[in-house]
Amino acid sequence: MTPAAAASQPAAGPVAVSALPVPPSLLGESPFWHPDEAALYWCDIPGCRLNRFAPARGEHRQWSFDCEPACAAPQQGGEVLLAMRDGVFRFDTAHGTRTQLAPPPYDPAEQRFNDGKADALGRLWVATVYEPRTAPKAALYRCAGGRCERMAGEATVGNGVAFSPDARTLYWADTAAHRIDAFDFDLAAGTLSGRRVFAQFPPKQPGQDLAGYGGRPDGAAVDCEGALWVAMFEGQRLVRLGADGRLLDEVRLPVRCPTMPCFGGADLKTLFVTTSREKRPAAELAAQPLAGCVLSLRVEVPGLPVNFARPG
Repeated sequence: MTPAAAASQPAAGPVAVSALPVPPSLLGESPFWHPDEAALYWCDIPGCRLNRFAPARGEHRQWSFDCEPACAAPQQGGEVLLAMRDGVFRFDTAHGTRTQLAPPPYDPAEQRFNDGKADALGRLWVATVYEPRTAPKAALYRCAGGRCERMAGEATVGNGVAFSPDARTLYWADTAAHRIDAFDFDLAAGTLSGRRVFAQFPPKQPGQDLAGYGGRPDGAAVDCEGALWVAMFEGQRLVRLGADGRLLDEVRLPVRCPTMPCFGGADLKTLFVTTSREKRPAAELAAQPLAGCVLSLRVEVPGLPVNFARPG
């Protein structure tokens, strides 16, 4: 997406945005709607917590860990697959116990897992962050069968893993590069090919006021029409991109740093958005009290249901 293409599109009208009635996270990430539990899950990465909120019951629960949970995917039987700094784990929410399925495929002193999702066959695709952020050493891994295989690289902050409705395209963002790539995805083989730039956003210029900055792509979700919804970190907005990368719509938000959207509710027309307050300026937090909260808004086009991860 070029700056000119983005500027040529009309901005969306006002949208009613509310926050879930739970305490804010430091850095909320990886939300997913569990259809069997009618509940939303999300991670607080630096807070080292997994959250679950059931709107109909008003029930909020948290589980705390010794290291960072980066992303989560549901498993059958009330368990959750967690990608954490120290590996991939099966987490039993009833008993609060975790079992390691795969060790980290990187040096945990300089990388950690970040955004990820299960594909339609239950394999977890999860990206990493190279924490010095000085070189494109982050990668995208496919985790299944007790091991994680490197499938793509040349990123600094891997983010925005998402799949098209026909499971023939995988999206992956490098937040630091302000870029979203698309791959041809062979679901049966679990392989990627044909990497290409799907959308490129203008970087923040030195000294640029955030009010004039559109943000950089963080987490993403796909609706049933194949449009990609992207949280624009520091841009205070969500963008909806067509399958050709064209900007279709945007939604302005009451917080500067959205991190990831997901679709939920019985009709999958509620868009939940995790946000961050970590390391934000005091004046910004005072002006934006919902920073770190999970936001929700209604949309016209439903999203895709979450994919369940394999047990092993």
